[in-house]
Parts: sequence; structure tokens; C-alpha cells
Amino acid sequence: MLIVFWIVAALAALAFLAAGFMKLFRPAPALKHAGMGWVDDFAPPVVKLIGLAEVVGALGLVLPPLTGIAAVLSPIAGLCLVALMFGAIVVHIRRHESVVAPIVLAIVALATAILGFIVVVR
Repeated sequence: MLIVFWIVAALAALAFLAAGFMKLFRPAPALKHAGMGWVDDFAPPVVKLIGLAEVVGALGLVLPPLTGIAAVLSPIAGLCLVALMFGAIVVHIRRHESVVAPIVLAIVALATAILGFIVVVR
């Protein structure tokens, strides 16, 4: 079960790191050109904040169990990422855009949280 946790957590962390770094380091027009039309609905600092939340959440998935310090933070980070993706789902539904990506990321984050509570937090 521990191996499954690490596989799912690593996949989720990589996905959220990639998405978060993209939002942090690319300007809003470049994000819009890349297919993220929702950036028009938010101020640039909010987009950067969303990216920062994704990066911190990704690090929170893997660093606590990896270091052995406060391992309970890993599944909590997973739940926070689920909440973030719920917000993304709402925004995409409002804009009549595809919700597949945020739903998949929410499911992977939720699986990581559940596995974290089962395996990591004992």
C-alpha cells in the first residue's frame, strides 16, 4: 500500500508542480494563448496565488512523509488540493469549458489524501 501511495502522490505532485509553475512564471496573455481562457476572469496576482497554492500543495504531498516530519500534513495537503480543484471545476462550468482536467486532478489528489490517511498517518 505504501508503494501505491508514493506512485499516486508522485504523479499528483508532478502534475500540480507543472501547473503551478506555469501559472507562476508565465504572464496571463501567454496562459490565455495556451488555452487557459479563465485567466481573463482573475487579476494577475490571483492567478499567481493559485499557482503558488498548487506548488505548495504539491510539495506538501511528498515532503512531510519523505522527511518524516509532520507526516499528517501530506493527506491534508491532498484535501486542500481537492478544494482548489473544486473551485477550478466551478470556474470551468461557469465558463462552459471542459472540466475533465480539474476532475481528474481532484480525484488523484483525493486518492492521495485517502492513501495518506491510511498508510502515512498511523
